[in-house]
Amino acid sequence: MLSPQNSEPRLMRYVLLLCFTKCLKALGIFESYDLLKVVHIVQFTFLLKLGSAFFLVLFQKPFSSGKAVTKHQWIRIVKHAFGGCIISLLWFFGLTLCGPLRTVLLFEHSDIVVISLLGVLFTSSGGGPAKTRGAVFFIIAVICLLLFDNDDLMAKIAEHPEGHHSSALTHCLHRVISFLGVADHKGGVLLLVASLCFKVGFNTASRKLSVDIGGMKRLHALSQLVSVALLFPWVIVLSATTESNVESWSSLIMPFGTVIFSVMVLDFYVESICATKMEASRSACYSSSLIFLSALLLANFWTHPITDQLRAMNKPVHHEITEHVLSGGVVVSAVFFMLATSILSSPSRKGHKGTLIGYSPEGTPLYNFMGDALQQTSQSLPRFIKESLKQILEEYDSRQIFYFLCLNMAFTFVELFYGVWTNSLGLISDGFHMLFDCSALVMGLLAALMTRWKATRIYSYGYGRVEILSGFINGLFLVVIAFFVFVESVTRVWDPPDINTDMLTPVSVGGLLVNLIGVCAFSHAHSHGNSRGGCQSHEHNHVHHGHGHGHGHSHSEHGHGHSHGHNHSHSSSGGGMNANMRGVFLHVLADTLGSIGVIVSTLLIRQFGWLIADPICSLFIATLIFFSVIPLLKDSCQVLVLRIPVEHEKDLSGALEKIQNLDGVISYRDPHFWRHSASVVAGTVHVQVMSDVVEQRIIQQVTAVLKEAGVNNLSVQVEKEAYFQHMSGLSTGFQEVFEMTKQMESLSHYKDGTYIM
Repeated sequence: MLSPQNSEPRLMRYVLLLCFTKCLKALGIFESYDLLKVVHIVQFTFLLKLGSAFFLVLFQKPFSSGKAVTKHQWIRIVKHAFGGCIISLLWFFGLTLCGPLRTVLLFEHSDIVVISLLGVLFTSSGGGPAKTRGAVFFIIAVICLLLFDNDDLMAKIAEHPEGHHSSALTHCLHRVISFLGVADHKGGVLLLVASLCFKVGFNTASRKLSVDIGGMKRLHALSQLVSVALLFPWVIVLSATTESNVESWSSLIMPFGTVIFSVMVLDFYVESICATKMEASRSACYSSSLIFLSALLLANFWTHPITDQLRAMNKPVHHEITEHVLSGGVVVSAVFFMLATSILSSPSRKGHKGTLIGYSPEGTPLYNFMGDALQQTSQSLPRFIKESLKQILEEYDSRQIFYFLCLNMAFTFVELFYGVWTNSLGLISDGFHMLFDCSALVMGLLAALMTRWKATRIYSYGYGRVEILSGFINGLFLVVIAFFVFVESVTRVWDPPDINTDMLTPVSVGGLLVNLIGVCAFSHAHSHGNSRGGCQSHEHNHVHHGHGHGHGHSHSEHGHGHSHGHNHSHSSSGGGMNANMRGVFLHVLADTLGSIGVIVSTLLIRQFGWLIADPICSLFIATLIFFSVIPLLKDSCQVLVLRIPVEHEKDLSGALEKIQNLDGVISYRDPHFWRHSASVVAGTVHVQVMSDVVEQRIIQQVTAVLKEAGVNNLSVQVEKEAYFQHMSGLSTGFQEVFEMTKQMESLSHYKDGTYIM
């Protein structure tokens, strides 16, 4: 076995070899793009297969080495070659649509990366949060190429005037892309993503077949040779039926030789060597990153000598050179692809979350697995969506939000569709306005879902506070909207613009009907918010079954006289503010008021020509929205800054007085009470007691008193004389309590509760 000192230099040699190979492959792909301008895609694929078959048969000698190939194996090789031809044709067609740089970014990914990506999306053993993050980066990179690429310049690359396709194959492929309703280069992106998935499946099948054939290199050589035989009749037919754009085939010998050597032969051999000499994950990461960087450099400095000659041979001539343009979307996509490759190709860290706590007598290391280490890995995307939808439909509030969100989205897309169909800018703008409003509903739905997630080791209180944050953000959002509407309305009061009211009435009436449904669905949230814990007055006044448990421990026999008690109660007797639902309700109410304002102003403008009615209605609505949101912001801020719940403030004061008067209790200190979520009021308190009392009895009494006051998540610390003696040496603040304890213990008392000296 190689020592670490000797293995590192050898590893660096393989990395440098891989770097050189990937640079040459990127150069070969750029060369291929220029060749495909003058050579038909089927002819191009045939020539590459022919050249690579010549090299592989010459060096591998597949017919003389290994066992004889049986008839059944030849059939499997033919199927393998046919699949390889299909993938190659799709790859090169995507190259003609997207250009070489985009093709490298989308297609040149290792099998490990793609399998990890598909595992995260479609299986339950995705590999944890890191792999999920890598999958998200990969998806973002593809979206950047679809949405943020330079569409105008890229569209010219894939320009194909109808009736001028070079063959029926390219015509059919273009028709399929046009059927999807996307631009050609975007269709090329989707085609390359699909081809990448096919390639991974093809490579997996190849590895299984290579075991029977006698190795991957022998299978590759035979498959390339069979591919030539499959494509040869097609090439003959094309040569006889189509006009060639090539003026001199001899001038293309050198570029074809470069492509065959760098793309088809050298890359295959170097990948095979590095896969055996390096870790597969490291090889995959280096391969993709190196070819991405090489393609970015070549896209910016592509000045090959034959480029001008190839462009001159192309018919018709492109007057504007835009083949290798760099855009912001491509650069961002390349960064995200490299991040995704680095994460998805890294080995899984399962089983490494334990903490070393010692060794057994035999010397075996002992690990402690607790909390998050015992939880499942991240779920697959379909399973996560299914489980989330199930949780949403189980709970009343989230179910109401989900139904209204579906209704709102349906009306939004109807408006957009009808607006595009009738070319109505008013309908289109209102459709996007409602789509924008759906973001508040989505945020409220996510908050309602997250509040039901179980507590973890890190988030020990759970995610109940998310609903408070959601309500606060929705409130801030409405304040900003009200402010801008108010400012714009003041401007329009002095100079009312002309308004086209033709489409305003039907759009506003439709929006009003949808929003009225939402107001009715979420009206209970408004009543809860205004009733200050009066949840029992609503239809949810069914009996809540609560249960609690407490535990305490004392160390008085070891010299420490303090005890801790903790109580959880799941009773909902004192219902609280659901800021999330109030925020959703106010957002829907704001849209309802907006629709009413539009209808009223439209009628006034039509009947009396009062253009000022529109800004005046907007002023009134903006003011109403602002003042209706203030209570939500005030209440949610009080929760976020851990204020004592207003509805429990009086009860808690009385409860502390009762605790002070309990038998055996000297005093209490550091009482802290706060609302954690709509259904949880938490608290902690330190109780000083006499040395002869039973701690568990005090804990039960204190817990019962505070539970009546509305605290359903309580921690009680009981402190005795031994604890004061210990702490008085550390802090002078405990000396007064210690003296009070001695004084109280010097008292004797009768059974009727009167004290005497």
